[in-house]
Amino acid sequence: MEILIAEDDAVSRRLLESCLLKWGYEVVLAKDGREALEILSRENRPRIVIFDWMMPEIDGIELCKKVRANQGMSPIHIILLTARNGRADIVCGLEAGADDYISKPFDREELRARVQVGVRLVELQRKLADQVEELTHALEQVKQLQGLLPICSYCKKIRGDDNYWQNVETYVGEHSEAQFSHSICPDCFEAVVKPELEKLVPKEATTR
Repeated sequence: MEILIAEDDAVSRRLLESCLLKWGYEVVLAKDGREALEILSRENRPRIVIFDWMMPEIDGIELCKKVRANQGMSPIHIILLTARNGRADIVCGLEAGADDYISKPFDREELRARVQVGVRLVELQRKLADQVEELTHALEQVKQLQGLLPICSYCKKIRGDDNYWQNVETYVGEHSEAQFSHSICPDCFEAVVKPELEKLVPKEATTR
């Protein structure tokens, strides 16, 4: 799992990087919000980010808003790092688009726990996205028969949209992915097949 750190303070940035590397994560570094946006514009962008609130040019709050405003961007879990831990500040950060926050100076175990939560959520989103893609693909492969089908009461042919009468097998084959294997039901055997067989076999043979 790759994690982006956007932090203008070199000491804090190095400390965050050291912790994440120790826990087995890959780390991408950005010195400010503008560089973070450039990294997130890549195709294989990190799915978990840690934004410092106070940064030059583009701060963490504005960065959250820009990320959330980009509808084409894959879901990203944002952890906002801030020394502003008042209730109003926390609400402001969450309303801007942050998923979680951690106060400065941060506790390493708390950071680890919050990152683990982010990893679980990202993995869940990825699995759901894969399932949706598989379902969409499956639905595209299925043609469904819907609506009222005009069918002849005698020969059982179906009238298509072009007003042309087709047998059931042909119509269903053209409008669905169904395939047919042919057999004879018991009723048809008694009513049709058996009388035909009796015509072919001499009566003397049947009475012996």
